[in-house]
Amino acid sequence: MPGAGAAALAWALLAGALLLLPPPPVLPQPQWRNVSETEAQFNTTYTDWVDANLLHIYAFNHSVRRNRTEGVRVSVNVLSDHKDLPVLFVVRQKEAVVSFQVPLILRGLYQRKYAYQEVSRTLCQPQTKAEVETQHFYVDVSTLSLNASYQLRVTRVENFVLRTNERFSFNATAAQPQYFKYEFPEGVDSVIVKVTSAMAFPCSVISIQDILCPVYDLDNNVAFIGMYQTMTKKAAITVQKKDFPSHSFYVVVVVKTEDEACGGALHYYPLSKNASPDEPMDQHNRQKMLEVMVSPAITSEAYVSSVLFCLSIFLSFYVLTLLIACWEGCRQHKRKGLLSAMDSPSLDTGHSRSIPDSFLGRGYDSYGYGSFGNGSSSSTEGVTDSLGSTEVSYSYVGQEQFKRRTPSAPTRPLSIPMGERSLENVAGRPRLDSLSSVEEDDYDTLADIDYDKNVIRTKKYLCVADLARKDKRVLRKKYQIYFWNIATIAVFYALPVIQLVITYQTVVNVTGNQDICYYNFLCAHPLGNLSAFNNILSNLGYVLLGLLFLLIILQREINYNRALMRNDAHALECGIPKHFGLFYAMGTALMMEGLLSACYHVCPNYTNFQFDTSFMYMIAGLCMLKLYQKRHPDINASAYSAYACLALVIFFSVVGVVFGKGNTAFWIVFSVIHILATLLLSTQLYYMGRWKLDSGILRRILHVLYTDCVRQCSGPMYVDRMVLLVMGNIINWSLAAYGLIVRPNDFASYLLAIGICNLLLYFAFYIIMKLRSGERIKLIPLLCIISTSVVWGFALFFFFQGLSTWQKTPAESREHNRDCILLDFFDDHDIWHFLSSIAMFGSFLVLLTLDDDLDCVQRDKIYVF
Repeated sequence: MPGAGAAALAWALLAGALLLLPPPPVLPQPQWRNVSETEAQFNTTYTDWVDANLLHIYAFNHSVRRNRTEGVRVSVNVLSDHKDLPVLFVVRQKEAVVSFQVPLILRGLYQRKYAYQEVSRTLCQPQTKAEVETQHFYVDVSTLSLNASYQLRVTRVENFVLRTNERFSFNATAAQPQYFKYEFPEGVDSVIVKVTSAMAFPCSVISIQDILCPVYDLDNNVAFIGMYQTMTKKAAITVQKKDFPSHSFYVVVVVKTEDEACGGALHYYPLSKNASPDEPMDQHNRQKMLEVMVSPAITSEAYVSSVLFCLSIFLSFYVLTLLIACWEGCRQHKRKGLLSAMDSPSLDTGHSRSIPDSFLGRGYDSYGYGSFGNGSSSSTEGVTDSLGSTEVSYSYVGQEQFKRRTPSAPTRPLSIPMGERSLENVAGRPRLDSLSSVEEDDYDTLADIDYDKNVIRTKKYLCVADLARKDKRVLRKKYQIYFWNIATIAVFYALPVIQLVITYQTVVNVTGNQDICYYNFLCAHPLGNLSAFNNILSNLGYVLLGLLFLLIILQREINYNRALMRNDAHALECGIPKHFGLFYAMGTALMMEGLLSACYHVCPNYTNFQFDTSFMYMIAGLCMLKLYQKRHPDINASAYSAYACLALVIFFSVVGVVFGKGNTAFWIVFSVIHILATLLLSTQLYYMGRWKLDSGILRRILHVLYTDCVRQCSGPMYVDRMVLLVMGNIINWSLAAYGLIVRPNDFASYLLAIGICNLLLYFAFYIIMKLRSGERIKLIPLLCIISTSVVWGFALFFFFQGLSTWQKTPAESREHNRDCILLDFFDDHDIWHFLSSIAMFGSFLVLLTLDDDLDCVQRDKIYVF
């Protein structure tokens, strides 16, 4: 059978091939180690040696009670110097295994290695359900070295369980971390763990971990679980019972191998000349003494009382405003009734009754500014139509009333005599305030109008009537754009900000890294997912007072519109022209400042600081624009150009925060731009906008210098404006020089200081010129100025306390942390929020009521400055 023969041949060939294969190698028999077992005792030092063929096992036992927790600590010291062949220690417990090698190698930045010969570790304590239970644990010692000597000591940890409101001091190193247990007492829902040290370095880490094994207590794993923060001299973490099912937690303290995370210097590595880059460094005795104390945090009742306190403060302003409005309404109603009674003829004599001057407030004749024709404020003969025929030239009646020097050359009286026109002509004119569409450019197209601008705006003495010639509807639309623009900006700005800070807070809660946010941890009260609810609540004042200011403006606008509807002569032709668009923008900006400041304080750090300052820049800019608009309504900046300039300011703020720290080139560029912007703005203000920035600007400058300084030495035509602008340039040039020389780290605050200094300078100039021009300040604005100045003083005191700063590392920032000072809930910065919101509201009221004394003065009698 051929098939059977082929199969037999195949099997024969296979057997021959197997016979030709080499025999398998003989595996060596495993060499068993010698095992040495020792029944060990606590508080006894065991000095022994171990090699590759020897395994030491130390057996320990101790009693564990259900209601009492004792810590056990294993300390070892390897006496031999075999860094490449370390000794391995393995601690076997009931529910956990802890292993570590000695020398212990820990890594720092750039994979630097640090070796530690002495290591101490606290063992994780398993829970027991029995009343008393004896538990065993074993310490195994082994190595691959030929001979390594060591010392082993196991001790019980005294004060392993921390007590409430009791301080406990201890030492720690990078290889000898410490942790302690804390159990929540009955009736305590949250506590604050405070750790302090007299020495800033070495840098350390404080961690709060759940009662789980293993405990992460080394520099390279302490951030794996729980909440943690770096520390120099202070650290504080608020812990809530609801976050720990066992109602207890570990307080872990780890000393870092390097100080760079805490703002310390990073030493040169390697330290010795002949050392290899891969050779570990010995840090010798890098030890830190610390003190820990756990104290109860505030209760839920404190939250409720603090919220009610905050609401009561700011709602009281609503009540006060309502009372003042009612009192003013009753006073006006009483005055109208008395005026009606005086206008009716007497039943006895048939003649009208006279009105005492004391009731009417004595008008304006008492200080000789803008008085009516017969010297009485009740007279209506002297109110002229300042927007009358173009044949009328504009000048002043009685220049001496402005308490300013008069021109030396004789001048023609160009004004209409006070007695020639009456309010009847003014009130009888038809108003053009229809709802038809009117554009501002429609009034500036004719050449004669443009020529008229140049003549009027370049006069030596200007009155408000000269700069209030445009139609009220046009200016109303122009200034309402301020409000609509800032409302649009607020929506588009706030929504991504809210989303971002929610993400920040989520990252903090998930990772437990409390170095992300720069809180005042000694007074940071959590609520829900928010880590510092008190810093958010204190911003409520900005929102409520901003809303109140909007309501006040709305009420004023309604009254003004009613006066226009009944052709009230004072509303038509007297006082500072009423435009409310900028006031609405200011109130909205104040509300947005509160919202964005609250968003910033959700997680304050240098990446979102511009959220807290953006609308501060806007408030400062809008206040300056409003102050300028009062006497220059026709030539004030448009909303588009104003917000474009503010956007540029915010852009520089962000660039300065990110790139400006220690960057000389940035400070040079910014200082040059600052000085150029100051010069351009000064020119714009001095010439009332009647100049052009074109190719011939240098030729015109040289011509003015030649004619005014070389050919004849003449002083400035507009002395008051020149004084203001010279002072403004001195201050701004000084600030630019300060920034260039000092280069402050907090660029955003430096930029805000520039805006505030310019605002205060202009406001002081306005007040001085108002009084110098013979005007007066009524009681309400005077009280607002005084009280607001006092509140600003206290507010700035609390602002400069500096409870945290993102200009430093988080650990260094915590050195500035302080306890709460109001209701055990609010800190110094919260009081700054309270007072600054009140001060801003008062400042807005000052701007609103400052010129109320001119409501009965003709606009061609109100001086422009």
